Amino acid sequence: MKSLVDQVQETLLMGPGPSSVPPEVYSALSQYSLGHLDPFFIQIMDAIKSQLREVMNTTNQITLPMSGTGSAGMETVLVNLIEPGDSVLVLINGVFGGRMKEIATRLRADVDALEFEWGTPVKTADVKAQLAKKKYKLVAVVHAETSTGVANPVEEIGKLVHENGALYIVDAVTSLGGMPVMVDDWGIDALYSGTQKCLSCPPGLSPVTVSERAADVIRNRESKVPNWYLDLNLLMNYWEGATRAYHHTAPINMNYALYAALKVVLDEGLANVWKRHAEVHQYLIERLGELGFTMLVEEGARLPMLNAVVIPDGVEDKAVRGRLLNEHRIEIGGGLGALAGKIWRVGIMGHTARKESVDRLADALKQII
Repeated sequence: MKSLVDQVQETLLMGPGPSSVPPEVYSALSQYSLGHLDPFFIQIMDAIKSQLREVMNTTNQITLPMSGTGSAGMETVLVNLIEPGDSVLVLINGVFGGRMKEIATRLRADVDALEFEWGTPVKTADVKAQLAKKKYKLVAVVHAETSTGVANPVEEIGKLVHENGALYIVDAVTSLGGMPVMVDDWGIDALYSGTQKCLSCPPGLSPVTVSERAADVIRNRESKVPNWYLDLNLLMNYWEGATRAYHHTAPINMNYALYAALKVVLDEGLANVWKRHAEVHQYLIERLGELGFTMLVEEGARLPMLNAVVIPDGVEDKAVRGRLLNEHRIEIGGGLGALAGKIWRVGIMGHTARKESVDRLADALKQII
């Protein structure tokens, strides 16, 4: 009897993630598994840390992939840096800023939130005004808001945060590998991402980096990190040094895949990768514009890799997405929250970010609509 896995069909993944996976990464996944303390696997671990530093543009010692998807990275950063009663400011203009607020609240922080209209970027003037009122331990923002297709002014916000003396936390789940992410230059103290977006690796790991300033905060906590699995004090005993201490069984083959995915990005060159995403983004707007589609986000605030396309009047959201998937093997995403039924989220991430992907989608939409 044929297994269900053998019946999986190839799909052009043009939603909010995961993205399509290149052959080099599938090949890496199929290699022989090793033990999580095998000396050769430790070599691969060290190589991944070096690759991540290059992609993130940082020299941070604590730079590693957490075992879990991007949400695990979010939780890792917050549970390690927040203690009960800490003053936290979260900047929210979509689903994932709201998720950071939720986690910080569960950690019993004193949480303030600045909320902005979905589909628009965070306003730095509002941030500056709020930071002038109060000292914070931590300020958190999403770089690329996947729910709306908005790019937030992370570099400018960082300058304001450090004037306040707070730690600066950035969600780069969707942005890393698709647009400039400059951890050191932008003064970011902790950043997390995911493998399944612009890195074009299957979901399962979450790259995290922490500055020395933030690492000192973690080492000098008054209370233990409330999540044992994500405790960076413990994890560094496994990820650093000549002698590695067992913490948990790492997902071996997923780390192979991440190594291969990062190698693909670095072999192409970061500047070339960013340029490709920007060019394919413009091509998508042109092709969809020919069909009468418009974009939700104003031009200066659009993400290259995640595009919020306004659904025209009279077009049924789920019906079109269903036909794209069933008849053309193309996946795009629907809107979330207040934008449900109003936009499609079209991802051109990593391996998917190619003109032939856009042509295939535009031709299919022309047939359907």
